[in-house]
Amino acid sequence: MPAHSNEHTPKRQRSRRIPNYALYGDNAPAGGSNMFNFEWIPERSPLYGWEIDPHEHQSLIQILMLTEGHGSTLLEDVHWPLRAPALVVAPAGRVHGFDFKPQVNGVVVTAAQKPLEAMAQIVMPELLNTLRKPLAINLPEQGRYSDGLMPIFLSIEREWRLAAPGQVAAGLSLITALLVQIARLNETLEPSTWPAQSRKALQLERFRDLIDEHMRHRWGVSQYAEQLGISAGQLTRLTQESLGKSSNALINERVLVEAQRELIYTNSSIKQIADGLGFEDESYFGRFFRKHTGLSPLSFRDQELERLRSTQ
Repeated sequence: MPAHSNEHTPKRQRSRRIPNYALYGDNAPAGGSNMFNFEWIPERSPLYGWEIDPHEHQSLIQILMLTEGHGSTLLEDVHWPLRAPALVVAPAGRVHGFDFKPQVNGVVVTAAQKPLEAMAQIVMPELLNTLRKPLAINLPEQGRYSDGLMPIFLSIEREWRLAAPGQVAAGLSLITALLVQIARLNETLEPSTWPAQSRKALQLERFRDLIDEHMRHRWGVSQYAEQLGISAGQLTRLTQESLGKSSNALINERVLVEAQRELIYTNSSIKQIADGLGFEDESYFGRFFRKHTGLSPLSFRDQELERLRSTQ
């Protein structure tokens, strides 16, 4: 397995501003309007010399399957060597990048994370862990893992190119089926299959887990830092150096994602959502939401529900 090229590592370590894209190289729309997208790696990567610099998709998850060749991926603060067949999952808001060797091939599915999470909560709540955890793994060269995944990817491609009525429903259902297969793979493969993570990467992942657990309690940075056994300053340096954002920004992003999901996919009132997310009152929640989105919670709900109706 090739190691990540040292030639590119310093540049990435120096970078502090992580761009947010809809698809790599495209400006991110405010609402993340595309429900899903399908591409083959050679459609986009050669335009950038086969090197995709660190970036994030604030509302989109990406699932990549490398079918030929090799390279490496950056997930958060860790470089993972890849050789086909390999699988990468980059959830919404997770910093990632790629260095491919020329002549690689594979598929990339990009999808709106919030509707997938809403579906998972209904049909398989444990699938949320698969949706929210970054993954990079080299699969056995022969076996049922890659054999079982590629037919679903190809079905997603057919649905993407068909543009028939019900395309969104069929596409998101197929992506959910793909995620189920990935969850099964996680349960089946031996731990020795996974590359070792650095201490910083483990701390970041533990921080994200704590945010998921306590975001409704409106914990501050110092409370998370205490649980991690480090100071608030150390936690902020960790996220700033690894992700290009403060610890508080990471907390607020997760709260905002949950607020948006509940506004779109539940019938809860604004007050109920504010209470459930630990805000002192509905007005405070409204100010928080407007600051980060430019819209009131009600305006956002109306806009997104109208957009969803237009895609049916």
